[in-house]
Amino acid sequence: MKLDGKVALVTGASSGMGRAISLLFAKEGATVVAVARRKEKLDELVAEASNLSGRIVAFQGDISEKQVNEEMIDFAVSEFGKLDILVNNAGVMDEMMPVAEASDEIWDKVIGVNLTGPFFSSRKAVNQMLEQGGGNIVNIASIGGLQGSRAGVSYTASKFGLIGMTKNIGFMYANKGIRCNAICPGGVETEIGVGIKNPSQFGIERAMSGSNSNPRSGSAEEIAAIALFLVSDDSSFVNGTTITADAGWTAY
Repeated sequence: MKLDGKVALVTGASSGMGRAISLLFAKEGATVVAVARRKEKLDELVAEASNLSGRIVAFQGDISEKQVNEEMIDFAVSEFGKLDILVNNAGVMDEMMPVAEASDEIWDKVIGVNLTGPFFSSRKAVNQMLEQGGGNIVNIASIGGLQGSRAGVSYTASKFGLIGMTKNIGFMYANKGIRCNAICPGGVETEIGVGIKNPSQFGIERAMSGSNSNPRSGSAEEIAAIALFLVSDDSSFVNGTTITADAGWTAY
């Protein structure tokens, strides 16, 4: 088992990539604090992990709130004595709105969840990891943080920012036993698009203009396997960088 005895915290754990990451980490022996807003989904996740080598413990909360980011890490440390791994996975889309159409509300919501939340959690986690003498952070970014128009302006800016934060943390604390990397998935079959209610038709048309070059969609389990690599000793020399997982889409 690659994560035997490790304590991990995964946000956005109730579905999609966060759920798959939580289950795989528990299978590899970790104690996982699974964070999400939907209690019923968290309860289902905890039950599903009952026969695995590790275990999953639920923590309900909205990671766009500073207090929740701090409380979830305090919970992990108070219950299990440390925090070895933080996976900032929770994210929301932005109605595909280009800058001329983007509302203050959309901007604040998307930046709050996709960038400010990971900032709060990473700040708290890094201080804990400095006390421990090491730790590992994985940010789930997107090819939208590498390319200019895979979504609207808010999502794109949030993921570019998350990648920048990843590189900053990775270098700043490289000599302190802390690694920080990001995964940039392409199209993955998750629930992230479920919340889109009134998308910009212009934004969708522009963002989807190159979609026919996408070789295929990925699965949440494929992204989870990359996350496991990044938090295990197998990737001990990998720090402050991104892994693009998109079946070669951005190679075109």
